[in-house]
Amino acid sequence: MTTESLRSLSEHLAGIDEIECVTPDLNGVPRGKVMTAEGFLEGRRLQMARGVLLQCIMGGYPPAKFYGSDDGDLALLADPAQIHRLPWSDAPRALAICDANELDGTSSALSTRGQLKAVIARYAALGLAPVVATELEFFVFAANADPLQPFQPPLGKDGRRELGHSAFSVSSNNGLRPFFSEVYRCMAALGLPRDTFMHEMGVSQFEINLLHDDPLLLADQTFLFKHLLKEVALKHGVIVVCMAKPLARTPGSSMHIHQSLIEIASGRNVFSDEAGQASETFQHFIGGLQACMADFTALFAPNVNSYQRLCHPYASPNNACWSEDNRAAGLRIPASAPIARRVENRLPGADANPYLAIAASLAAGLHGIEQRLQPAAAIQGEFTVPEHLSLPCTLHAALARLKHSTLARELFGSEFIEGYVATKTLELSDFFDEITPWERRVLAAQA
Repeated sequence: MTTESLRSLSEHLAGIDEIECVTPDLNGVPRGKVMTAEGFLEGRRLQMARGVLLQCIMGGYPPAKFYGSDDGDLALLADPAQIHRLPWSDAPRALAICDANELDGTSSALSTRGQLKAVIARYAALGLAPVVATELEFFVFAANADPLQPFQPPLGKDGRRELGHSAFSVSSNNGLRPFFSEVYRCMAALGLPRDTFMHEMGVSQFEINLLHDDPLLLADQTFLFKHLLKEVALKHGVIVVCMAKPLARTPGSSMHIHQSLIEIASGRNVFSDEAGQASETFQHFIGGLQACMADFTALFAPNVNSYQRLCHPYASPNNACWSEDNRAAGLRIPASAPIARRVENRLPGADANPYLAIAASLAAGLHGIEQRLQPAAAIQGEFTVPEHLSLPCTLHAALARLKHSTLARELFGSEFIEGYVATKTLELSDFFDEITPWERRVLAAQA
């Protein structure tokens, strides 16, 4: 950083004692270390064990061979554009989103932020810049001290809990106005612009749309927003849950990704031709997504619970079909003017790592452009998913598909794919060590 930028940063961090230096792990969880502001501003080197990037959601690790048998260090390098004072912290504190680099300065192959940056660079080499927006759904529940008990919505102002008839409601009866007021205040303080906010179809389920922009910026914003939600919720005595399917018989939570491509030289949306019609590039982008989505399903739906959302397909389509404005299709083309033509990938859940989901979606589209792939015919209305456009419906099947995918290894590297599969296999094995209440309730009497 220049002397001028360091001076500006020092002013920005005035009164701050500690800085949370974090980077997203494989699951999109912030991992890192807390550094003194003094050491941060002096540019002291900050290192972290390489294996942390492959940490399981339960806290364990796959065998060391997947992250280097010596478990050597990575360097955490703060992105100057992503250093923020934390508006929800009682004590003055800041957070810096960091790249995870090898000690020789190259991006770690295990870094999902680095993987996204590599995909963006490949587009730039073609004179193209992706534009992305995310729609994140989440649930707000009452505090839940016992994981054996189902989640419940908070008590409303009328003393009752929401029952599921509040979709698109703007009522304040849920009593969450103070919580959301602080969420909005914190978003403004972090520079997170928001487009629309709504009550979704689920019980105490909400959705926020982040404004379209550079893919890395949107991934950072989504990452920060999820962190913000959980921290602010704790202050208000509620919890925010970004599981894909936290409640039975209730719609799950998605993270839809809207994507378009801009020609860097002209600023033109290359998904539309000069006559305002869908371009060949647009067709190739969809063709690439259709060719890759089955191999990449485990990147979009990373947990056992992800498939609970997808097995009830209304508005959560587990397919690679595409359609004009049909929410039953995995790839929806929203109604828009030619300048805003875009592809909405509806497969990712709210539990997906935003860096990895965006990287996978954009890499698939780029593959289609480079190989000039043609999509299958668009579908409309009610339809039956063709077998070649169906996707894995369990984590086990999705991991098997990813593990044996030559394409995934070409686009993300064997080290990343092998590490990802190893971590997720360990998580899946841990899940199968549990016996669920359904098994005890239904199967015990039949044995």
